[in-house]
Amino acid sequence: MADRRTTDRRSQAWFGAQGRGGMVYRSWMRNQGFGAEVFDGRPVIGIATSASELAPCNTHLTRVAEAVKRGVWQAGGLPLAFPTMATGETLMRPTAMLYRNLMAMEVEELIRANPLDGVVLLSGCDKTTPAMLMGAASVDLPAVMVTGGPMLNGKYRGEDVGSGTHVWKFEEDLKTGRMTEEECFFAEGCMARSNGHCMTMGTASTMACVAEALGMQLPGSAAWPAVDSRRMETAQAAGQRIVAMVEEGLRPSDILTREAFENAIRVNAAIGGSTNAVIHLTALAGRVGVELDLGDFDELVRAVPTLVDLMPSGKYLMEDFCYAGGLPAVMAELLAGKLLHGNAVTVTGRTVSENTEPAERFGSEVITPLDAPFQPAGTGIAVLRGNLCPDGAVIKQSAASPHLLTHRGPARVFDSPEAYHEVADDPDLDVDENTVIVIRNAGPKGYPGMPEVSNVPLPAKLLKAGVTDMVRICDGRMSGTGYGTVVLHVAPEAAVGGPLALVRDGDPVVLDVPNRTLHLDVDDAELARRRQEWTPPVEQYAGGYTWLYTQHVEQADRGADFTFLRGSRGHAVPRDSH
Repeated sequence: MADRRTTDRRSQAWFGAQGRGGMVYRSWMRNQGFGAEVFDGRPVIGIATSASELAPCNTHLTRVAEAVKRGVWQAGGLPLAFPTMATGETLMRPTAMLYRNLMAMEVEELIRANPLDGVVLLSGCDKTTPAMLMGAASVDLPAVMVTGGPMLNGKYRGEDVGSGTHVWKFEEDLKTGRMTEEECFFAEGCMARSNGHCMTMGTASTMACVAEALGMQLPGSAAWPAVDSRRMETAQAAGQRIVAMVEEGLRPSDILTREAFENAIRVNAAIGGSTNAVIHLTALAGRVGVELDLGDFDELVRAVPTLVDLMPSGKYLMEDFCYAGGLPAVMAELLAGKLLHGNAVTVTGRTVSENTEPAERFGSEVITPLDAPFQPAGTGIAVLRGNLCPDGAVIKQSAASPHLLTHRGPARVFDSPEAYHEVADDPDLDVDENTVIVIRNAGPKGYPGMPEVSNVPLPAKLLKAGVTDMVRICDGRMSGTGYGTVVLHVAPEAAVGGPLALVRDGDPVVLDVPNRTLHLDVDDAELARRRQEWTPPVEQYAGGYTWLYTQHVEQADRGADFTFLRGSRGHAVPRDSH
């Protein structure tokens, strides 16, 4: 290890300062009981924690932070934990996605404003992981991600149940009379039975795996359950590693390369990951200046099979995935098929190939081999184009019904998800199994925040008739725990005048996923006439954060980041006011 008394550390602009300024910085820190020796030039490590009782997936991160601290002390650093906001998907209204960019801003500015040489990022729920990565990338100080881990498998009447995924299933059972209110209430407590995030391959699990695939999280750490002692071992190891990264000068810009993003995109396909990874990876790439086009998410995965049999695409859960070998086993399979960049550098200081060399796959049920995959190549996320989505839309093929991937049907249009829910249980609703349900004004600007509302439940009368899936199209998002033939992220969104705003009841909609098209079968002259009649929605917000969001948010194909947050602003030491 280098001489601790080095004077070129960023933190020494505070703790190594002379005169009144240095006295102010050191003396107030010492009210916590720190001895003078901790200001001797050793690396100062921030531990950014999104622990919050308002974000159930993140409540245990305070304990995880203690494990990180142990590692930092062991490696000779000074750990300083600080809170960030938490964007908990389960409670926040109108949607946690509205606040992802705000959290990213907060993380970025907290890191830059304080005497930190490196940072460990503690996240859990869906938006906390990308928000922290985005903020840290824009500062570009050494950083390691530690996700909080999934919950233990849910258990109901002797069967595994998955958080999120079974919410949709139980709702359908309730509507069709297969489950009573009392049974449903009991089942609620069976889904989330420990600390941690969703144990399905929802967005939280997906983004934990994506962070590991990007090289920003220690190998194997995405899958350990939140309550497993090895989750704390992982956190302690991250605390040790971040001190070494400061010594080595290893930064996010060294790790988050084009090759790393290609790895993450292919891994997301192999694990049957959430469509939300598209929007988060696109936003993160914008922070580090990596060109990532929506089409990359289609082209890069065409040769990648789905290897992981997890809900919502399959039947197993994250606890099973962990014991089967976790993400290193998946990445080893992909490396064997020359589907990953093995030379990409990671937070370990080693390459992807070096990290996965000791990986083992235990059994072939949860993580299937490349030559006998759970689903064949080409079943990952598909990117659609057409006159209904000129800037693109996405669909998760592994969670869709194969017979609906090529479909033509009449549109039934709703101007908001609420408008649909008001009539969804109407026995006289004018829909059948061929109808294409169109939900609009749920995009980044229109809702605002682009909520997870696209996979609306089927009309009650069709559920009772035995219909299990329908084509649904929306400019919003879908929970990673959801399933069905749902076209998402339609861009441009309806609220800014995208073609979705022009659809009318009865218009023929043609979905052709094999050929990657989504088309409204209405002639151009009629669409032009409708556009002349269209008026933008009235601005709802005159001030505050939501106004800022609606004025500056980019469209889904650009990651829904703010226009003014793209790029890195670096970690130069701010001016000293003392």
